[in-house]
Amino acid sequence: MAKQVRQKNAARKADQLEGLPPLNRNAAGIDVGSAVHYVAVPAGRDAEPVQEFGSFTADLHRMARWLQACKVDTVVMQATGVYWTALYDVLESYGFQVHVVNARHTKTLPGRKTDVLECQWLQKLHTFGLLNNSFRPAEEIRVLRSYMRQRENLVQAAGTSIQHMQKALTEMNIQLGNVISDLSGTTGMKILRDIIKGERDPRKLALHKDARIQASRAEIARSLEGTWRPELLFVLEQSLELYDTYVEKIQQCDRRIEEHLKAMEAKADPAQPVPEPRRMRRARQHEPRFDLRGQLYRISGVDLTQIDGVSVQTAQTVISEVGLDMSRWPSEKQFASWLGLCPDNRISGGKVLKRGTRHVVNRASTALRLAAWSLLRSQSALGAKFRRLRSRLGAPKAITAMAHLLARLIYRMLKFGHQYVDKGIEYYETKYRQQQLQWITKQAAALNMQLIPLTGVDG
Repeated sequence: MAKQVRQKNAARKADQLEGLPPLNRNAAGIDVGSAVHYVAVPAGRDAEPVQEFGSFTADLHRMARWLQACKVDTVVMQATGVYWTALYDVLESYGFQVHVVNARHTKTLPGRKTDVLECQWLQKLHTFGLLNNSFRPAEEIRVLRSYMRQRENLVQAAGTSIQHMQKALTEMNIQLGNVISDLSGTTGMKILRDIIKGERDPRKLALHKDARIQASRAEIARSLEGTWRPELLFVLEQSLELYDTYVEKIQQCDRRIEEHLKAMEAKADPAQPVPEPRRMRRARQHEPRFDLRGQLYRISGVDLTQIDGVSVQTAQTVISEVGLDMSRWPSEKQFASWLGLCPDNRISGGKVLKRGTRHVVNRASTALRLAAWSLLRSQSALGAKFRRLRSRLGAPKAITAMAHLLARLIYRMLKFGHQYVDKGIEYYETKYRQQQLQWITKQAAALNMQLIPLTGVDG
């Protein structure tokens, strides 16, 4: 009985599609797989409208030529892992309009259990224009994104090596991490390299103390008294070698990133100098050694770091993930919604069943949330607003709200070329008091009352 009901529902939905006006008559659907791709074209274009192709490069070119012979203009496929990227590039080189769609948007018809039915269903949905194309940045931004993601992976791997070194020291009861804040700093690395070379005297190792270290040499020497176990020293040596390798690879990646940024088209006037940074801070570990902020300003025409909370790393993450062309999103509201920073309430029968934002895995939205949290102690208008939202809504909702605001500011700067100007915490507090006064006056008028200001009272 249940099977018959599912078949009737499937037939009813298929009949409903038949009554829709076709928008893409020359559409093809592809079910992407790791080894085999199934392709469906409109009926009557070939004796076999559904064919199977391999995943080798020669097979992909053969598929493209077959689609050209079938007079196909546009192709749709699901974003299945990374298997679709090579196919996308080949089809795009042949001049097809390629659409990559979210798999959740296509699973609306029950009973499709085979790859053949899947590609036919994709072709039918795309024919009637029922699928939305996913965002994919320009080629130069995709290259930059690949470099940036590789650099992020290298930084994470270097951090893992530091953790392994810290673990080996702790097992030998070398409490160096309790007297210096960063094991990968100048003092920590000099001590570690001397330990690997065979030095065991704590007083000699403590001579590497940098002037910025608050602990005394005597405290550092006491922390270096432990049990020197050969197997753990071997782990420490290999972890240090891996760390040095990752640092070298990070530097190589930085050189590639710098070369690619210099090759990108400049939007800023070469005669106009880079704006001065609004705040000076100490350089962090593994930060790029070239002028990343200046290069980002050159290719975007605006300085995103003028926004409080947006660091150079946040700006480069947003640009490498989103790109510079904001025309993909007609409004800043749609841009924030794409990032998953807008409410996505579930409403049924006029009642809100669930509140919250969509679960979106996006590096740009994660970077904006971290930037929002950094506003906690910022003496700016954005910092004052975040602290007020945090006290009223709680930290999680306040972070999402401020990340939403940062996304809107970045959208305006990249699309219209506006420069951000902080009006200060005093301006925000004054504006907030005026809004509160207007709200109280409106409430009093609704109760047939009138507010009378006090005279002769301070504040």
